[in-house]
Amino acid sequence: MLKKIAVLFSGSGSNLQAILEKIHGKTFNGTTLEVALLICNKPDAYGIQRAKKFGLETKIIQNSNFPSREEFDAEMLKHIKSANVDLVVLAGFMRILTPVFTSQVKAINLHPSILPLFKGAHAITESFESDMQVGGVSVHWVSEELDGGKLIAQRTFERAKDMNLEKWEEQIHSIEHEILPESIIKILCE
Repeated sequence: MLKKIAVLFSGSGSNLQAILEKIHGKTFNGTTLEVALLICNKPDAYGIQRAKKFGLETKIIQNSNFPSREEFDAEMLKHIKSANVDLVVLAGFMRILTPVFTSQVKAINLHPSILPLFKGAHAITESFESDMQVGGVSVHWVSEELDGGKLIAQRTFERAKDMNLEKWEEQIHSIEHEILPESIIKILCE
């Protein structure tokens, strides 16, 4: 059985690369996973180059070309529907999605904190600057509420004594590169 994935990203694409390396074209429990669609909203995102190394083209849909969030979401939705994917994965996609998208797509998001703490774009810095003695990563279903969908997986790490923001962020990214591919396999192959 083949299950197709769309990956949406905005930046460097390190999580996209983890998906491509760990699950693209591979079979788990009799189900083969394929990244069938890539969408990026930034034409200069490094993730586009990462995708090319795997022979994949990225559909660039710039949100700045649309008068509203809803019209941008509708354009993405058109491509997602025509690709006939089983799951949409937000991997560093830095856009707040509207119900135009969230009501019609089965999607998961990767978030660099232990939700429900530290929602939004500054989660890494906010969690580091807090008194929390653990940091971590969450994977959740996308819903209308920002970073508020039902949790799928979470993983934590303990704050080391000499940990600076850079090391904190490295630890988060290291976990992200494991937990996101694992979550996709769990959803589509188990």
